[in-house]
Amino acid sequence: MTGKPLANEAAEYYWTYIGKVGGEDVIAALERQAAEFGALLGRVSEEASLKRYEPGKWSVREAVGHINDTERVFAFRALWFARAMGVELDSMDQDVCVRHAASDAVSMAALGAEFAAIRASTLALVKSLPEEAWLRTGVASGKTVSVRALVWIICGHVEHHARILRERYGLS
Repeated sequence: MTGKPLANEAAEYYWTYIGKVGGEDVIAALERQAAEFGALLGRVSEEASLKRYEPGKWSVREAVGHINDTERVFAFRALWFARAMGVELDSMDQDVCVRHAASDAVSMAALGAEFAAIRASTLALVKSLPEEAWLRTGVASGKTVSVRALVWIICGHVEHHARILRERYGLS
């Protein structure tokens, strides 16, 4: 069940991410993205990874730490709802996560390796989901969302931040 989610599978806000993913096969998109984004991260020097595109904005390392944390959270939500756990999940405060992750103290190489490991885990999870699990829903951040939408959000979130890293931070 990798076709795009329907409008009722996620809150309007999440379509910002879902809409960034092309095609109908999110698993293929996640695999492609793992290679492309991993290569992008591999080209960032340790020095450049501490760059902020303006004062008060996240460094490249903090942005990658945020991407890693967010994929973990959304994959957990997908697992939780796929297994029909039935309990509402709280919101994730990205600024609190970034502040306490201390990503600037982690090497860029380690953050890139972490992304690769997280993405491999995400792919293993989504490839193992039974067909009926993709349409299961749950409530996270006060909004109903399907497992399928969560997987598309994961992919679109990385697309969103990859674009920011290229455009605002000058990564290529």
